[in-house]
Amino acid sequence: MESIVSYLAANEERFVADLIAYARYPSVSAQPKHASDLKACAAWIAHRCQAVGLQTVGYETATNPILIAKTPRPDPHKPTFLVYGHYDVQPPEPFELWNSPPFEPVIRGRNVYARGISDNKGQHLAHLNAVEAWLQSGQELPCNLTFLIEGEEEVGSTALYDFLPEHRDELACDAVVISDNGIPTLKHPALTYALRGIAAMEVRLDGPNRDLHSGIFGGSLENPAMALCQLLGKLRDAKGRLTIPGYYDDVVKLSAYERKQLAKLPFKAEQYRRFLGVPQLFGEAGFTPDEQRTARPTLEINGLTSGYQGDGSKTIIPSWASAKLTLRLVPDQKPAKVIKAVTAYLKKLCPPTVRLTVTPGHGGAPYLVSPTSAFAQAALRALKAGFGHEAILMREGGSIPIVSAFKQHLKADTLLLGMALPDDNAHSPNEKFSLDAYAAGMRMSAALWPELAAAA
Repeated sequence: MESIVSYLAANEERFVADLIAYARYPSVSAQPKHASDLKACAAWIAHRCQAVGLQTVGYETATNPILIAKTPRPDPHKPTFLVYGHYDVQPPEPFELWNSPPFEPVIRGRNVYARGISDNKGQHLAHLNAVEAWLQSGQELPCNLTFLIEGEEEVGSTALYDFLPEHRDELACDAVVISDNGIPTLKHPALTYALRGIAAMEVRLDGPNRDLHSGIFGGSLENPAMALCQLLGKLRDAKGRLTIPGYYDDVVKLSAYERKQLAKLPFKAEQYRRFLGVPQLFGEAGFTPDEQRTARPTLEINGLTSGYQGDGSKTIIPSWASAKLTLRLVPDQKPAKVIKAVTAYLKKLCPPTVRLTVTPGHGGAPYLVSPTSAFAQAALRALKAGFGHEAILMREGGSIPIVSAFKQHLKADTLLLGMALPDDNAHSPNEKFSLDAYAAGMRMSAALWPELAAAA
């Protein structure tokens, strides 16, 4: 391992330059205007895989290319592991809140600032760099590796869901490794053993057939914006518990052991409050803030749209109002069942003065893996080797829906080995990635393959 770690250190400057070059691509999958940027970004990462020494194939889809890159001359007597990543990124808006342009990466201190640099370009690039160190330092990898890199994770991975069953033989593996999540601190590397799932939907209320003068018509008909606010307000009670009938029926309660393990995390509620800049925390009664954000189901309003949004005032009653909602789910909730329950409840609550339309969006099941398995224990040892500190166990509040699809089609568990830090601002302005985490992630990845191979 010494020669591999030395190779990583000797090439760190080049690896940082590659990180910056990768982050320059405005590969925003949610916005059609960036279709050509996504293809260019896919071409860049394909070239990088080839430069590492991987046999790389790009597959065209109805949306963005999917890449498969494999270590050469696979040995049927060795285990195979799959590394997943995505080159698409979240929209950068609002631009005015960025301290530097989102697609012009800037190094400040030991951080690089750019959209998508933490979620997820930097994290899977760290794994590629580690494989380069193995191959270029003349060491024989103890396993076969496959990289699967897609371009629409941020909008639901529709193409990949279709791709997986068709290419399951090509992607066959003993376990999947994903670094698309976070760790508490650089001194607390972590194996994430559970993820929340997600169910997305859009709610729209229509009232009059056009915007109306609020003086002439106001008071004689329902205002769709007001009705929507009142409707959404009924979905949660004063104690932070959702009022949707049956919503908690399938929730697996946290065990005493899990709550004890979560309490070991370096989480301080007051520090968390100050970091968020809120006057007071709020969450479901009976649970700690860390449990609320990682192990309990939620319903969030992601966006509200209605009426006039320009400068000054415009005295109207808007003809419609809409809201984008996402629900974070925990084991064993099912996205389709949850959307059905929410839709039925909204229909029951909706006043007859407006017309309700509910449009289901993407969904992904929650995920849970045993932290005591041989692969999980191997991953904990690799984390310690890379970061230089004892690894801990944690649950993650975010969603990586493709994990459940890997389990379904590849029959393989997923090891979630994040490198992102809590202040990396994923999905927010001024997203960043720590260069220290980048370097530690490369060392962790280098140590991971012999550990996993021995555990297979």
